[in-house]
Amino acid sequence: MRTPACLATLFAIVVLCSFASAQQGDAYIGGGTLLSSSPSSSESLGGSNCTLNSSGNVVCPEKGGFYLNLGGDVIFKKRIGAAFDIHWRASDGNFGGPGGQPYRPLIFTFNGVYQPRLSKKAGLDLFGGIGWQSTRFYSYQPTTNCVYFGACYTSSNHFVVDVGGGLRYYVWGHVFLRPELRYYQIVNNTDVFTSNHVIHVGASIGYTIGPE
Repeated sequence: MRTPACLATLFAIVVLCSFASAQQGDAYIGGGTLLSSSPSSSESLGGSNCTLNSSGNVVCPEKGGFYLNLGGDVIFKKRIGAAFDIHWRASDGNFGGPGGQPYRPLIFTFNGVYQPRLSKKAGLDLFGGIGWQSTRFYSYQPTTNCVYFGACYTSSNHFVVDVGGGLRYYVWGHVFLRPELRYYQIVNNTDVFTSNHVIHVGASIGYTIGPE
């Protein structure tokens, strides 16, 4: 998981450099799961919830599993700002069911953010933006990256448009909890999965730097 860690570090540097003009910054970590449609029982292959796409390739639902998320934002005047998030499956899934090929999706998004206040301790986080999904399929390959660096995977990459929201509540000082819902439109996702439409349901715990 070196890629998420490196991107998170880079974003942290950008956030720190933006504090001079920002009114507030937030950092958060959380978890959740993905929801998506499955093929009908008449279309599924051997009860696996997988089916064949228009090209004759096996595709499976992109749902289930536990996803971690890491992110942060900077908020300027009028409660408007920008955020960067990483969501990745915490453990490998099995593509096609038990005994299938190990895989792991990672979703990266850059969002505009609006944070209207509801009360002194509560508010909304409304966001939307763009990003990409990189789905890694793991198998041994006699390449330098695989043999010497353990990067034994191929990636399927797709452009993402996302929109969502969360309810932020400060439980103690600058510490907040945020249950959230997010919708992803993943372009051409049906070359690997059964749908271009994916929903993330989860929650985060975070810390506000600046006035909450």
